[in-house]
Amino acid sequence: MLIDTYGRVATDLRVSLTDRCNLRCTYCMPEEGLQWLAKPDLLTDDEIVRLVRIAVTDLGVTEVRFTGGEPLLRPGLVGIVERCAALEPRPRMSLTTNGIGLKRTAAALKAAGLDRVNVSLDTLRPDVFKTLTRRDRHHDVLDGMAAARDAGLTPVKVNAVLMPGLNDDEAPDLLAWAVENGYELRFIEQMPLDAQHGWKRDGMITAGDILESLRTRFSLTPEGSDERGSAPAERWVVDGGPHTVGVIASVTRPFCRACDRTRLTADGQVRTCLFATEETDLRAALRSDAPDEEIARIWKLAMWGKKAGSGLDDPSFLQPERPMSAIGG
Repeated sequence: MLIDTYGRVATDLRVSLTDRCNLRCTYCMPEEGLQWLAKPDLLTDDEIVRLVRIAVTDLGVTEVRFTGGEPLLRPGLVGIVERCAALEPRPRMSLTTNGIGLKRTAAALKAAGLDRVNVSLDTLRPDVFKTLTRRDRHHDVLDGMAAARDAGLTPVKVNAVLMPGLNDDEAPDLLAWAVENGYELRFIEQMPLDAQHGWKRDGMITAGDILESLRTRFSLTPEGSDERGSAPAERWVVDGGPHTVGVIASVTRPFCRACDRTRLTADGQVRTCLFATEETDLRAALRSDAPDEEIARIWKLAMWGKKAGSGLDDPSFLQPERPMSAIGG
C-alpha cells in the first residue's frame, strides 16, 4: 500500500502523459507557451504502462486518471489505455482533457477501455473562451463533450474555473447548461499553479462566491460528507435532484485529510501533492533496470513522507516551480 504517516492510503493515481497543451489558458501559462520537456525526458509508453502495473498490482491503486498538459496530444494514448485496461485487477480509468480532439478520439478511447472523461470548460461564450485560452476553439470543446457522451464515456464531468471580470457571472448559466445536457459540473477555485506565478488570493472567486451566485437561480441541498468520501468536490443536489453540482475548494476549504492521491509527472517523478516542492525520481530507477520491487519500495517511501496538508494557508507557502502543465491536474 501507499500509506503515509497520517494514515492516508493512496489508491488514486494521476498520470501526466505530456506537458504540452494546445491552449494557453491565462491561469496556467503565458501566451507564448513554455519550454516543453525534451522527448528523451518523457516516459515512454512502455514505462508508463509498467508504472501503472506496479501501482495497480503491487501498491493497491484502484483508479487511474490520465492528465497532461493535454493528454490527447500523446500519440500512444489509446494504446496506453488499452494496455492498462488489461491489467488484473482492472483499474477504473478516466481522462482529464480540454476536449479539443475528443470528437475524433472518444469512440476509440471507449473501445480501448476508458471509463469516463473530465473536460475543462470555463465559459459558454466563445469570445470569453478566446480571451481565457487565447485560442478560438470553443466549438471544438462542445463537439468533443457531445462525442464523449455519445460514446458512453460517462458521466462526462465539466471542470470550470471562474476568473474575476471575465466569467465570474456565468455560474448559473453553466449549471443550467450542464443540467440540460446531462453533464456533471464542477467549479474549481483558481489555484497557485500558473507558470507566471501571478496568482493572488485577494480577488479570487471563492467557493462561497460560487454558491451564492448559484443560489440566485437554484435550490442547493448539501449531499453530505458520507457521500463525498475522499472526492475533492463538495456536492450539492440541484432543485431536489437528480442533478448535482460540485465545488472543489482547494484554497478556502482544503480536503487534505481525506486525500487518496499519488501523482506521476510526464518525466517520471512521484509527487505526493499538487503543491509539493519535492519530487521522487522513478524514471532513473526504470532506466537502470531496477526490478519492480525496488520501484515499489521507492514509491512507498516517497508517499510515506507526504505532508499533512498543502500548506496554502501557511504564510511561508511557496508556489511550486513547475506549473500545472508539467505536473498534471
